[in-house]
Amino acid sequence: MTTRRPVPESVLDGEESVWSYPRPPRLEPTSARVEVVLGGETIAITNAAWRVLETSHPPSYYLPRAAFVAGSVSPAAGVSHCEWKGAATYWTLRGGGREALGAAWSFEQPSAAFVAIRGYLSVYPDRVDECRVDGERVVPQPGQFYGGWITSAIKGPFKGLPGTMGW
Repeated sequence: MTTRRPVPESVLDGEESVWSYPRPPRLEPTSARVEVVLGGETIAITNAAWRVLETSHPPSYYLPRAAFVAGSVSPAAGVSHCEWKGAATYWTLRGGGREALGAAWSFEQPSAAFVAIRGYLSVYPDRVDECRVDGERVVPQPGQFYGGWITSAIKGPFKGLPGTMGW
């Protein structure tokens, strides 16, 4: 059975199509204000994040560990492997009396192309109260496995919905 190629949404000036992102993925710095809220408390803020851009996926944002409030990050069970970045380590987040098990991941020993994000944490937006980019609340990428951040400037369709596994 073959999977039909999706039809990319139209983009306007200032918008990005996930279908123009490369494969293998590209890493790029961003000075956007990136925030993570859990339990009604802002547990991370930075203007020094990285974005990973990969075909059919909204960007994943990687925040420096120093952007997180002291005591808000602790190790979690589980490991996974990305063909591009290497072995992922998982983290539990805490804030405002709430705990989100495995809500973040990092690459402690990434491949050479992704060494800049060594130790940086990326957060699943659907496992915390909210994630924001320049004040805009992001929409989580569909699918339990993916951690992309969708803003109004990012156009799909996005991998993660039923029937998209072959994209």
